[in-house]
Amino acid sequence: MSDHHVVVVGGGFGGLQLVNGLKGAGVKITLLDRRNHHLFQPLLYQVATTILSTSEIAWPIRRLYADRPDVTVLLGEVTGVDSGAKKVSLRNGMTLGYDTLVLATGATHAYFGRDEWEPVAPGLKTLEDATTIRRRVLLAFEKAEMEADPAVRDALLTFTIVGAGPTGVELAGIIAELAHFTLPKEFRNIDTRKTRVVLVEAGPRVLPTFAEELSAYAQKALEKLGVEVLLGKPVTECSADGVRIGETFTPSRTIVWAAGVTASPAARWLDIPADRAGRAIVEKDLSAPGLPDVFIIGDTASVMREDGKPVPGIAPAAKQQGGYVAKVIRAGLSGKPAPAPFKYWHQGSLATIGQSAAIIDFGRIKLKGWIAWWIWGIAHIYFLIGTRSRFAVAWNWLWIYLSGQHSARLITQRETMREEG
Repeated sequence: MSDHHVVVVGGGFGGLQLVNGLKGAGVKITLLDRRNHHLFQPLLYQVATTILSTSEIAWPIRRLYADRPDVTVLLGEVTGVDSGAKKVSLRNGMTLGYDTLVLATGATHAYFGRDEWEPVAPGLKTLEDATTIRRRVLLAFEKAEMEADPAVRDALLTFTIVGAGPTGVELAGIIAELAHFTLPKEFRNIDTRKTRVVLVEAGPRVLPTFAEELSAYAQKALEKLGVEVLLGKPVTECSADGVRIGETFTPSRTIVWAAGVTASPAARWLDIPADRAGRAIVEKDLSAPGLPDVFIIGDTASVMREDGKPVPGIAPAAKQQGGYVAKVIRAGLSGKPAPAPFKYWHQGSLATIGQSAAIIDFGRIKLKGWIAWWIWGIAHIYFLIGTRSRFAVAWNWLWIYLSGQHSARLITQRETMREEG
């Protein structure tokens, strides 16, 4: 093994794909992440909506590389990069030297300058976010069951999702199904079928990155489930009492934010240009401008396609970038010519609407409905890590499909209603 040290910051799809691509390259690898697990983020909303448990979509990073002596896994948070000294600074005061640095630090939710909304309108990026949303959803029904004031009860049974991208649509569909089909028999003082699920989108249609015909189908499918879809109306206020949509205030005790993301501060660490979402603008080989030994991938990077459109911030894109940078690093170490500039291959866009409908956009081929839902499910099961996770998720989905019962309806974290406020 050579002394060449590759430091990879971020154990998401891009970071893991890069580490996997460097297997046998004869380099020392340090993989850093703020959490000890790799998260299968496309199914995170299913943890938030009581379908899956946390262990079914997350895996300890150390376990993944237990048989790779070339890989050292560290739990830590990066606070800065000294590209001149080739060192990474951690929050605990530790510094790490590197020969090659790969930043795959992802993104978090963006509140467009209204960060004070975050406590009452959490986003969905981490397991902690998912269990927080799950707790708030389940507690809303529990509180409504004991609430004597009809106005307060109605506010408790009104769920508002801000943003109608894939996450917002998927959340709205599952919460509506939970309220209208799973819970009615379990409560005595309330009729959960009267629950309002409000999906708010400032733009003209849901799922704006999909073809218009699929977007229209998704909206009809949501409305069939009882979701109220409000388009062309921005949210102007979020509070513990509700949300203001345009000029109208809607009492709602549970708000979920799915309206936008902002990149990690990688561009600021390196003092390089970034786009409006904070994503670092990179070279064609995904290296940082003027820093050929630093690469930026995934949601942290602003990468343009040949048609001038940005590469989407989705898992397949991050994996392609991680695999590409591994080839670049290997070529540099072996003295071989560098690979051609990165070229993104779009494999299609997928989104579900509840547990029986989905849309898939492969470009020329577009699918919707029940068949699309099965293809969506098979694709997600295939990309899960490990046979146990694939079996557990498949079984959960089959059980819900046959019985209508969600198995992960546990109120965790700050469990008492007093603490929740």
